[in-house]
Amino acid sequence: PAGTWLLYLPCTWSIGLAAEPGCLPDWHMLSLFGVGAVLMRGAGCTINDMWDRDYDKKVVRTASRPLAAGDISTFQSFVFLGGQLSLALCVLMCLNYYSIFLGAASLSLVITYPLMKRITYWPQLVLGLTFNWGALLGWSAIKGSCEWSVCLPLYLAGVMWTLVYDTIYAHQDKRDDIIIGVKSTALQFKEDTKQWLSGFSLAMLLSLCMAGMNCDQTFPYYSAVAAIGAHLAHQIYTLDIDKPEDCWKKFASNRTVGVLLFIGIVLGNL
Repeated sequence: PAGTWLLYLPCTWSIGLAAEPGCLPDWHMLSLFGVGAVLMRGAGCTINDMWDRDYDKKVVRTASRPLAAGDISTFQSFVFLGGQLSLALCVLMCLNYYSIFLGAASLSLVITYPLMKRITYWPQLVLGLTFNWGALLGWSAIKGSCEWSVCLPLYLAGVMWTLVYDTIYAHQDKRDDIIIGVKSTALQFKEDTKQWLSGFSLAMLLSLCMAGMNCDQTFPYYSAVAAIGAHLAHQIYTLDIDKPEDCWKKFASNRTVGVLLFIGIVLGNL
């Protein structure tokens, strides 16, 4: 699913940037983080559906989710969540001690993120902080600790990227959200959405350039950043915030953004 890719790709960026010059990324780590992304994205969805089961019943797009539809009980979902988190812990325990503690620190964000839409019009920002933790964790898994001059700009770029794609995603549900009282950046920005998305995109590109400079990246990397800029510009320019199908299409296309950057990192490293 698109969401799993969007969780996984920041991990690949970090693992790729941490590789030694002239070397390919650690394929073992890429595989391990791939499994972890599937498990943690699944756990996040389970937690989200547990918090939102009453809201989901009132939204056409989410009414068929198992908890909202009554197909499974809350207890069964707890058991399933326990299985997901136990398997994810097994993956985490394969990493070094620094990364184990760093990874465990993200759990509070995973649990509390679904509540944010009740509290603030910026739940997408909290999602960005949660979804891009791999930008820190991938580097530490390879190097044993974080190089903050690289990891923080990379993390910030990921957060800005999430604000772009999840604001687009939120425009799908804005009519239902108004009725049931759920908040989002889509409702906050309204008709100014494209200007905000442009600002987030610019911040993302500048952060990627800073991360690249701080780890001596080369021409292919910056070419990929330029291609990402063009992709985001096209997304924003052609976006129709009042058409849910178009919002979904633009949201899902962000997988291409993440893959472009990973390819740029690998080629730049080589």
